[in-house]
Amino acid sequence: MKKIILPLILLLALTGKAQMKADDVNTFTLKNGMKVLVVEDFSIPNANMYLFYKVGSRNEYQGITGLSHFFEHMMFNGAKKYGPKQFDQTMEFNGGANNAYTTENVTVYTDWFPASAAAVIFDLEADRISSLSIDPSIVESERGVVLSERRTGLENSPWRLLSQSMQATAFQEHPYHWPVMGYEDDMKNWNQQDLERYFKTYYAPNNCVVVVSGAIKTEEVKRLAQKYFEPIPAQPAPPQVHIVEPVQTGERRITVQKEVATPYLMIGYHTPETKHEDYYALNILSSILSSGKSSRLYASLVDEKQLATQVFTDYGDSFDPNLFNVYAVANKNVNETALENAIYAEIEKIKKEGISETELQKVKNQKLMEFYDQVETINGKSNNIGTYEVFFGDYKKMFDAPANFNKTTIADVQNVAKKYFTKSNRTVGVLKTNVEN
Repeated sequence: MKKIILPLILLLALTGKAQMKADDVNTFTLKNGMKVLVVEDFSIPNANMYLFYKVGSRNEYQGITGLSHFFEHMMFNGAKKYGPKQFDQTMEFNGGANNAYTTENVTVYTDWFPASAAAVIFDLEADRISSLSIDPSIVESERGVVLSERRTGLENSPWRLLSQSMQATAFQEHPYHWPVMGYEDDMKNWNQQDLERYFKTYYAPNNCVVVVSGAIKTEEVKRLAQKYFEPIPAQPAPPQVHIVEPVQTGERRITVQKEVATPYLMIGYHTPETKHEDYYALNILSSILSSGKSSRLYASLVDEKQLATQVFTDYGDSFDPNLFNVYAVANKNVNETALENAIYAEIEKIKKEGISETELQKVKNQKLMEFYDQVETINGKSNNIGTYEVFFGDYKKMFDAPANFNKTTIADVQNVAKKYFTKSNRTVGVLKTNVEN
């Protein structure tokens, strides 16, 4: 019996999913330039706060690489009012939890808490933004932590080791060249002036977007933001990243040697920034290639030909043109060249023949159902709203996403494959055990 793939609009009607609207988001900007977005949701008595700082490894330069990630650690090490370890202790005492992450583009802090504890959370965040301790003894202690994290990561993760070498090969001039963790020699030599200048520049309220979702009224969020955040002075706008990576004019290849059971393969194609018109077609192409066991690469390389034990793709958000990556781990006794050629064969099929309407509709449904599932939770609301505000330049564009996915055609997907997946535009990395005598 033929499987019927229902269009998304019918799926939404059948499941009865409520759609969040742009009008559900309230916004205001403090006098110091900090933008705050609020979504009221009283389905549970909890709330969250996401703070998106527009700083990542792309804002660094050689000599201070790794500082963005380092400050992610330092932000939990004490400030003027709440000393060492007191940030976590105070938050946990009030029923809250937190996390943080750093990428090439942003550093994001996340707090989850009972709505009744909102004032404490605002106080905690304001304290570390306005008066983070950069005490030399704490700096040296945390420097040792991140150096150890870097060494351990490179030793234990073949992907991290290969990815670091791949990025450095694919990007010759743009700051995406260096890893988010930074270079070891830079990490050992940051000085006090570097740290103080970097924090003052990038942890300014006018370089931060705050999203609050949950059981709290917009008026209360505004009152708390004005009380705790608005007194923090704005700073001059951070310097723009003006370096543009030159167009790649020929395939680049790199081999990394490490003791592994079978070879690891990574293929990166230069693709545009998130704001680009090709974003949605590339996003769908990524899923066509590797989302689920019926995807092109998994079905062919893992199930049918058994050339690989793992295969997946990554096309993430970025401010500047970045990479669309294909990752694969060779099966036992499989040559990495055979695996690489099999990947190209699947890509060429899409370039020459396109994809089926059934494939496209299936992925559209997956994307859109995933989107609606995410914005049903307060966590998903804050994450998605903040991501669109920061990477797309306006949170309202989040509400265009369903239509943008839905209007993507077979020709759109085929065209981006032809446009970007070329030999001269790719960098290939192989990680394998040294077999030379």
